[in-house]
Amino acid sequence: MNLFRFSGDLSHLLAALLLLLKMWRSRSCAGISGKSQLLFAIVFTTRYLDLFTNFISLYNTCMKVVYITCSSLTVWMIYSKFKATYDGNHDTFRIEFLLLPTAILAFLVNHDFSPLEIMWTFSIYLESVAILPQLFMVSKTGEAETITSHYLFALGLYRTLYLFNWIWRYYTEGFFDLLVIVAGLVQTVLYCDFFYLYITKVLKGKKLSLPA
Repeated sequence: MNLFRFSGDLSHLLAALLLLLKMWRSRSCAGISGKSQLLFAIVFTTRYLDLFTNFISLYNTCMKVVYITCSSLTVWMIYSKFKATYDGNHDTFRIEFLLLPTAILAFLVNHDFSPLEIMWTFSIYLESVAILPQLFMVSKTGEAETITSHYLFALGLYRTLYLFNWIWRYYTEGFFDLLVIVAGLVQTVLYCDFFYLYITKVLKGKKLSLPA
């Protein structure tokens, strides 16, 4: 554990709580991509299949439970609790084009050809592109609510901090996992345009919009 990883975890937790709070207080999931949230739920469910078999620390176990719970609760709110407010007309990204390639890649490129390892690898690949339906939805609608923008920024910041975490671990522990680092870089790059728009628009009190 180091400051970059801990800060990244807090940023990730903040993103999840911001999203849940936004939906609960507004009683609406408008502007939120149910498909992205479904992908994130799949990510954390497949990543933490070892929840009851591999104990690392209390902190690690608690964070696993929190991520699975938050992502599952988010999906439930979108597709059940506040289903009437879900904007399915704009949430049209074909997620099968993300699920199938990442599943195949996980079978072909992994650290160990075992069920748990393949599922873990699949979750790493899928997380790197899971935000695409949300970005596509924002681009399609032309704008995003401020709270949704804060959620996206916190999520992007989490991945950026994890990149620094890997750099730190490389120089202090000799740790180097090319699979994780490449997936993390891909995910961070997807946020680059958003970071620029967030800083130049949202922080100045304007609504965020992505180029169509």
